[in-house]
Amino acid sequence: MAFFAVLLAALAVQQVYGASTPRRRATCAGGQQVTNAECCAWFPVLEDIVPNLFGGECGDDAHGALRLTFHDAIGFSRTGGGGGGADGSIIVFNDTELTYLANAGLDDTIDAEAPFIAKHNVTPGDFIQFAGAVSLTLCPGAPRTGFFMGRAPPEAPAPGPDGLVPEPFDNVTNILNRMFDAGAFSPEEVVALLASHSVAGADTIDPTIPGTPFDSSPSIMDTQIFIEVQLKGTLFPGPDPGNGEAMSAVAGEMRLESDGLIARDERTSCFWQEMAGNQSRMQEQFAAAFLKLGMIGHSESSLIDCSDVIPDATPLPDNAGPHLPPTLDQADIQQACATAAFPTFPVLPGPAETVPAIPQS
Repeated sequence: MAFFAVLLAALAVQQVYGASTPRRRATCAGGQQVTNAECCAWFPVLEDIVPNLFGGECGDDAHGALRLTFHDAIGFSRTGGGGGGADGSIIVFNDTELTYLANAGLDDTIDAEAPFIAKHNVTPGDFIQFAGAVSLTLCPGAPRTGFFMGRAPPEAPAPGPDGLVPEPFDNVTNILNRMFDAGAFSPEEVVALLASHSVAGADTIDPTIPGTPFDSSPSIMDTQIFIEVQLKGTLFPGPDPGNGEAMSAVAGEMRLESDGLIARDERTSCFWQEMAGNQSRMQEQFAAAFLKLGMIGHSESSLIDCSDVIPDATPLPDNAGPHLPPTLDQADIQQACATAAFPTFPVLPGPAETVPAIPQS
């Protein structure tokens, strides 16, 4: 794409942020207080992307931004070489990385974000992580996460190789090994990162039904993903299951094969169960794992902590709470953890529900 060639050329000459000794607390032009004055540059970005990229809501563009943080960062191998981690290579080298099967559907997100990167003269790696952190603040129930700046533009000759992003049809051992190789993630941290599926959907696994959510409440970040994936699957949302899709328990909802396996594997099932219904635990664990994700390929000492630019998160609405979908009950739970029973939740009243698709941008 010609646009990205121009962007890459601009990045080669723009200022590259690096390590900086924290300065005394500074006041930005808009009156905001920050620990490091260099972080002031991110307030105009924040004020631009909330209305103009995300439309002020936890919708399709916010979901795409969150997905992009993972797909950019996880392209890194500590043992096999290749990949720069959270460096923006998925944007700069999009002609290569978007051909990887695991990155299908991210072209729309990249096309949406690229003009903001150019407009605000920030590096792609920084912008991807910043946009992901900001997107979460628009999703009620999500934690406020950290953000560090200072990622240099990715360097040629090539991005990381294909095969570094886990796929929904991978087995649990392969996923855990890949995540450990990328960023020394423990099995518990892998489960914590999967809380992001609470505000996500599938566009390409079954392209006939884009925007199919992974749980029944994709506009809020709650723990329903950890409850509903544990239910016995009985149906597919579309006419034909896609590669990496398992039966779900609720009409209109898609279950990834990998999510179902991780929820039932002895290495991860008890921690998965621990997340079910425990909103504060989910928030704490996800925020820590998400920050660690954004550090792949970098050291914290080489970056600048600009977490104070990220707005406060939006709390869950008062009427939100862990529950079983209508017409289902505790007998539909497939117990997997060997050391504790799955928590008991109230059943939402009413007839069986069909979860609507996430509106597409």
